[in-house]
Amino acid sequence: MPRCAGQLPELKRHKKTGHGYVYLDGRQHFLGPFDDPDTRIKFDRLVAQWLAKGRPRSGAPTARESPTVAMVAAAFLVHADAYYRSSTGVPTGEASNFRDSLRPVLKMYRSLPAADFDQERLEAVRAAMIASGLARTTINTRVNRIRRVWRWAASKKMVPAAVHGELMTLSPLLRNRTEAKEPPGVEPVDAAVVEATLPHMPGPVAAMVRVQMLTGCRVGEVVRMRGDEIDRSVEPWEYTPGQHKGQHKGRRRMIPIGPRCREAIAPFPARCGGGWLFRPVDVAEESAGRKILGRKARARLKPRYECGVYAQAIRRACDRAFPHPTLSTIRVSRTRKFTAEQAGELEVWRKAHRWSPLQIRHTVGTAVRRRLGVEAAQAVLGHAKADVTQVYAERLDGVAKDFATEAG
Repeated sequence: MPRCAGQLPELKRHKKTGHGYVYLDGRQHFLGPFDDPDTRIKFDRLVAQWLAKGRPRSGAPTARESPTVAMVAAAFLVHADAYYRSSTGVPTGEASNFRDSLRPVLKMYRSLPAADFDQERLEAVRAAMIASGLARTTINTRVNRIRRVWRWAASKKMVPAAVHGELMTLSPLLRNRTEAKEPPGVEPVDAAVVEATLPHMPGPVAAMVRVQMLTGCRVGEVVRMRGDEIDRSVEPWEYTPGQHKGQHKGRRRMIPIGPRCREAIAPFPARCGGGWLFRPVDVAEESAGRKILGRKARARLKPRYECGVYAQAIRRACDRAFPHPTLSTIRVSRTRKFTAEQAGELEVWRKAHRWSPLQIRHTVGTAVRRRLGVEAAQAVLGHAKADVTQVYAERLDGVAKDFATEAG
């Protein structure tokens, strides 16, 4: 029997094979064993894609026919994967952020009609985020993303517009007014600590750290540095990232490269030509005794460093540069492992002696602000507004104390 206009597709069982299937636009789509949870996921995704493309309607669907939360989420993620891209067509991290935000919603309300997802249910999702240990600011950001999903669904007539309006009535979590923890502030890292860690890093990683220390660039800007984006015909050299944070707003970003920074990157353009400057394959060949890697080994490596891999390499270098006085000498194997107490002690030690690439940016911002003022720090860090620079540059309490001492 043909489906009535406005009625949603159903997952049906094929009698002979026991597989689940669905009819869409006159075509039969088989999705796998009917009782397999993956079949339901495939069904949700397929129907969501069908809804996202648009379907003939004879009017608004009834509550019984309205798409489920899973269908709305899947349809939005199809849209997000195509929409959130840089000017060069490369996907940004925003679609992944939406997936993280929607995960607790799907866990709690996957089969609920999306039109029934109200303010109380959004508050329940937020309570689950608090219980999971997320920071207050992270929770507020994820709740806002969930609202944006329902706003998009309303624009596609998948849910009534009033649903999004009700979700907007939930107030954000305020500082000292919630059980959610506050995010830890990012402190500058001492330059001496960075210098002590550098000898324990692979060549490309150490070079990236030096570039950050000498330019104050963002983590994403240093890992994406390419030879063909550096203008060597001017003085000082100019690095214009092909992809950066303010690109989608039409802002231009230029990072000057001085003499010391040139020395840091000098070995790399000859290897990469106009491509990525800092490549994992260079580290792999160093660790393999400078042997040339085979085709299959090269294929397993990323063409450039990812931000997370870069940060992980720094953490490992910190562990080598600042070993635990006693536990670092213990060789751990399958038969010999740390006790729970030893593992906890080692974790505390490493956490106290590790630093991240984001801290380098704070260090540079603080140093420039101290020497040249907040406007100079804003220019070096590439901020559109000076109030953002205040977050990155440490409050100069020491300057105020010196003035008070001299003034009596």
